[in-house]
Amino acid sequence: MLVEALVALATAGGGAVVQAAGTDAWNGLRSGVARLVGRGNAEREQVELERLDRTRATVEAAGDEEDRERVHVAQAAMWQTRFETLLEEAAEPERERIAAALETLIAQAGTAPEAERVHNDFRQATFHGPVQGSGTQNNHFHQ
Repeated sequence: MLVEALVALATAGGGAVVQAAGTDAWNGLRSGVARLVGRGNAEREQVELERLDRTRATVEAAGDEEDRERVHVAQAAMWQTRFETLLEEAAEPERERIAAALETLIAQAGTAPEAERVHNDFRQATFHGPVQGSGTQNNHFHQ
């Protein structure tokens, strides 16, 4: 069973794949994820590239906002599961290398141009109930 930090890393990885789909970061992330999950096997890498291409096509084909949210959640969960399995099956030294590579890919996905990022200003905001979102969120609360 994976420790909480690795599950969080896999979750962030799944979100990064979805976040990068359709952005300038996609090609680099796509090849990096395929190499990582393919684990040096050319045939497995090709399978992962095809799976990544299906993810991108699914994300780009999503219709209205509700459909987009549903697709993003489903695709992120699928990639989270793939990353969790990869980490779970690896022996400890290999797991550390995979985790470091996944962290690098997540950071790479966050390099989308500023125009594609969303900034939320929550000054003097009050929240009632759950707050939900996907992707990378950097929230700054000012008093």
